[in-house]
Amino acid sequence: MNQTESREDYLETILLLMRRNGNVRSIDIANELNYSKASISRAVGILKSNKYINVDANGQITFTGMGLQRAEAVYERHTNIRKFLINALDVCPDTAETDACKIEHILSDETYSKIKDYVEKL
Repeated sequence: MNQTESREDYLETILLLMRRNGNVRSIDIANELNYSKASISRAVGILKSNKYINVDANGQITFTGMGLQRAEAVYERHTNIRKFLINALDVCPDTAETDACKIEHILSDETYSKIKDYVEKL
């Protein structure tokens, strides 16, 4: 997995955890992804230094404006690809979820735009 894919996966995970739990700490990400605390600590540090997230004194993670925008864009892309796989190609939901997670990182903007248009017409 390259750095962009990894960053996008972390941002998407943080977004989903925030929506589900209200607030997020590094341990929540580690538990969700089943990664080591050391791996998450490194990733959180990188996201923070790249100004995608803030971490307060209590370890609570929040998005910067840029981070939230990127996380929502990644999640929208994932969701639209999953819907496309299910509705257009009749892929089972579990497989569509797994495949969407992989495809979202490599799909061209042109192809994604066509998929998004298709899904919006449903």
